[in-house]
Amino acid sequence: MENATATDKRRALGRGLDSLLPSRPHVVAGTAVPAPPTMPETHGPIPAPETRPQAAVIRIKLDQIDENPYQTRRAFDEKALQELADSIRASGIVQPIVVRPTATGRYILILGERRCRAAKLANESDIPAIVRHVSNEQAAEMTIIENLQRQDLNCLEQAQAFARLSRDFGLTQEQIGQKTGCSRESVSNYMRLLKLPAEVQDLVAAGKLGFSEARVLLQLINPESIPQFAKEAIEKGLSVAQLTALVEYANLPGEPAAEREPSPARYVDPNVRAVQTQLEQALGCRVRIKDRKGKGKILIEYSSLEDFDRVVEMLKGKN
Repeated sequence: MENATATDKRRALGRGLDSLLPSRPHVVAGTAVPAPPTMPETHGPIPAPETRPQAAVIRIKLDQIDENPYQTRRAFDEKALQELADSIRASGIVQPIVVRPTATGRYILILGERRCRAAKLANESDIPAIVRHVSNEQAAEMTIIENLQRQDLNCLEQAQAFARLSRDFGLTQEQIGQKTGCSRESVSNYMRLLKLPAEVQDLVAAGKLGFSEARVLLQLINPESIPQFAKEAIEKGLSVAQLTALVEYANLPGEPAAEREPSPARYVDPNVRAVQTQLEQALGCRVRIKDRKGKGKILIEYSSLEDFDRVVEMLKGKN
């Protein structure tokens, strides 16, 4: 799926997030909350960490913090939140959240939604925070990078995050990949999930269908059949390989509509499967055999005209 390893991805994301956050915040004692400045958001490049002044950590009332409009993660584990709340009661909040000021005197959350939620569960009235003056695009980027870095997004939430960067800020898939440490191909694959029917997207969001299964479903020629195939995959616990075979069968050309959606539990004669494997090894290309009570078809796939000529010559040689 990804071109880079998980370690390389985390390293790339770490560099991206470090460039947006101060490296050594300076803690300000006391709980007084200074009034936020009303200066407009900055839209220029963010200064490098070594040239930025150290950021102060202040305590902000939780009821003065508005939710993050760019937060794509919507599912929060209640048990994990309660455990974090218990930890906050015992030891306080070690890592400050990050917010940005508004002209109305309130703050908008950028990073740290779990800490905010857990602090409320722990009956805290305020929370340590770093105030940053950033643009909407920078705030969205910081939120998405943090979630990707913590691996807190499911694949659909990740797709929605990428789509938000594209829709709201006009970023190309290449630019999104550069900002988040993903390859352009990975960004494209995630965003394609949003082409699934809404009911299938719900299944992906609920964790009933994985990223790989969703990608296979997108290969169906008839998109109207995607919900049916998704339901069968879940109910019958199909593996990715089984679902792939079912989709390939449904996509075969020249079949009546009634025959293009067979049961995934369809029996395949082991002798037919063995011959199919032998043909693939002999011809060096994908072969599919459709057998129905001794009648059927043999389909041979080729990748180019040169490949076509090669296969034809090999078949002629078998005569």
